[in-house]
Amino acid sequence: MPTTDPSTSWLRGTLPLVLAAVLAESDHHGYALVQRLGELGFGKVRGGALYPVLGRMEQDGLVTARWEAGEGGPGRKVYRLTGAGRLRLDEERARWRAFSAAMDGLLEQSEEAEQRAGQAREER
Repeated sequence: MPTTDPSTSWLRGTLPLVLAAVLAESDHHGYALVQRLGELGFGKVRGGALYPVLGRMEQDGLVTARWEAGEGGPGRKVYRLTGAGRLRLDEERARWRAFSAAMDGLLEQSEEAEQRAGQAREER
């Protein structure tokens, strides 16, 4: 059985939505995005996961990127959410809320069923 943390695959599947939500706050370069995601409780996102998603978002017109001079170092690419990206964020936000509500309902039902089954076992 794999020992991979399931939340890693959850984040991988939701990373475009997560990045759009963070970029809706303000423009960020890659390292700042990684830091912000950590602050928000998403753990450490590696560049190997981050940059391909940002590249696809840029190709799809959801973000733009510009080069800025680095502070005492090399330049860095700063990402900005576009109007199309904001529209997609609004759509995905609604879809996420519906999915989350369905998942919450399922988990509550399964927890209640487990509790009933446990009580039935105890009564025997």
